[in-house]
Amino acid sequence: MSNVIVFGGHGKVALLATRILSERGHSVTSVIRKAEQSDEVRAHGGEPRVADVQQQSLTDFADLVRGHDAVVWSAGAGGGSADRTWAIDRDAAVLSMQGAAQAGVERYVMVSWSGSELDHGVPQDDDFFAYAQSKMVADAVLRDSGLSWTVVAPSTLTDDDATGSVDWDGSSSQVARGDVAHVVADAVERPEAVGRTYRFNHGSTPIADFVRESGA
Repeated sequence: MSNVIVFGGHGKVALLATRILSERGHSVTSVIRKAEQSDEVRAHGGEPRVADVQQQSLTDFADLVRGHDAVVWSAGAGGGSADRTWAIDRDAAVLSMQGAAQAGVERYVMVSWSGSELDHGVPQDDDFFAYAQSKMVADAVLRDSGLSWTVVAPSTLTDDDATGSVDWDGSSSQVARGDVAHVVADAVERPEAVGRTYRFNHGSTPIADFVRESGA
C-alpha cells in the first residue's frame, strides 16, 4: 500500500478518489484550501492538509509531497477568472511537478480534460480558452518531466451514478465523476498506467480493463 497526496482534495472527483484509495488500504493526504473542509475530507478517509496551491512556491510543493509515494493533481480554478485559471491549472500544476521531482516523488497522476491537446480548438476569445490552454500546457510539461506520469482526461463530468465502465469512442460525451475517480485510483495502483494518457467518456468497458488495455 502507498502514501498518496491529492491536491484539490475537496473537489468531487478528489473526494471520491480519496474514499476509493483509502478503502483499498492506501494512506491519503488531501490538500485543501480551507480548514472548514477538513471534516468532509476525513469522512472520505483522507487526512487534511491546509495549503492554498496558488500561494505555494516550488520549495513549498517539494515539502508538501516529500515522503509520499504518489501525487494526484485534481486541483483547479473551477471556472474562476482567467488569471486564477492560469495560476492554478497551469502554473501551480507545473510547480507541483517540479516539486515532486525535487522531492524524489516519481509517481504523478494528473486529472485533466479530454480536449487537452495542441489543437484543442477553443477560440482565444472564448472564456474556456484559459482552461483549455492551461490543461494542454500542464499535460505537455508532465509528459516531458521525467516523472512516472499518467494523464486521466475525462470528457464532461456529471453527478450521475458511477457505472464502473468507460470508453473513448461512442455516442456519449459525458462521464460520471465516480467513474473518473475509479480511473484515478486504478491509475495510481497499476504500473501499466505509467506513460499513458486516458481520454474517455461513459462507455461499456470495465474500468480495470480500460486502464490495463487503453491509453496512448
